[in-house]
Amino acid sequence: MKAMLINAYGENATFEAADVAKPEVKAGHVLVKIAASSVNTVDTMIRSMGKDLPLSPDTPAILGMDFAGTVEAVGDGVNDFSVGDEVYGCAGGLADLPGTLAEYMVADSNLIAHKAKNLSMREAAALPLVAITAYEGLQRAGIKPGQTVLVHGGSGGVGHIALQLAKHWGAEVYSTGGGEKQLALIEQLGAIGINYKTETVQQYVAKHTGGAGFDVVFDSVGGTNLTNSFEAAALNGQVATTVSMCELDLTPAHFKGLSLHVVFMLIPMLHNSRREQHAAILSDLAQICDSGGLKPVLDVKRFSLEEAGQAHARLESGKAMGKVVVDNP
Repeated sequence: MKAMLINAYGENATFEAADVAKPEVKAGHVLVKIAASSVNTVDTMIRSMGKDLPLSPDTPAILGMDFAGTVEAVGDGVNDFSVGDEVYGCAGGLADLPGTLAEYMVADSNLIAHKAKNLSMREAAALPLVAITAYEGLQRAGIKPGQTVLVHGGSGGVGHIALQLAKHWGAEVYSTGGGEKQLALIEQLGAIGINYKTETVQQYVAKHTGGAGFDVVFDSVGGTNLTNSFEAAALNGQVATTVSMCELDLTPAHFKGLSLHVVFMLIPMLHNSRREQHAAILSDLAQICDSGGLKPVLDVKRFSLEEAGQAHARLESGKAMGKVVVDNP
């Protein structure tokens, strides 16, 4: 089968087209003909940082985590999928799991679900990693109808999904953005936009919550921005973040009695732990999509499998609006 390989990691690492053996289905897994895959920041980090990241696969490596495609074969013990089913998931591209930048992959049936009927393959491929991340963060924060929710980075991959899910679950949603295009997308998706470049945290907390703070803050920016999240959160509020690899003074969180939830959605894949939870989340997400509560935004640029390197460059450029998707053969 055709695949795009990384033979050596580093800042100048390039993808090379190659013919590799088509994988064979095994127990508990399905063989999928991949129709589309999407690029996530962690994919670009693996390509450039390699073994400096403990989750990077050995080279030559097939990267790519998210996919949508059609089941071609079903392994022993798999009862929820049949040949011809259209599925999606986040099931490879790290550790010892071959990735999605190929014609076929063998995916653990606990890491996939039937795709939403009202989404294209490209749209479905854009969802798994970012949508599971957003779903997990909001659920762990105990989101409830009627709450005020602030999403930092609401035009980004994770943020634009978190915004829609929070709205679907009945919250009053606000979101930060840094420019006209970002704010236009945020408001198009149903949230109230906040320009963090022109409004201070104190100003927008006073404006939108009367100074009380937001019940839930979902921070897809993280790092030093967590100090803004602590400032924006209500007393005894909930903060969920996807980026916490930093040193930070937790004093403000202490005096507000905040709960901090760190989301690292790759844990089930890396540690083969509770993978069935991802299947359950993906199934629920598909139902939310079919109900009209969630729709991924795709970048306007399209890329073929052979253009995987250009797709990575597009994401790294910061010019993409929406998820960058690769069309597989």
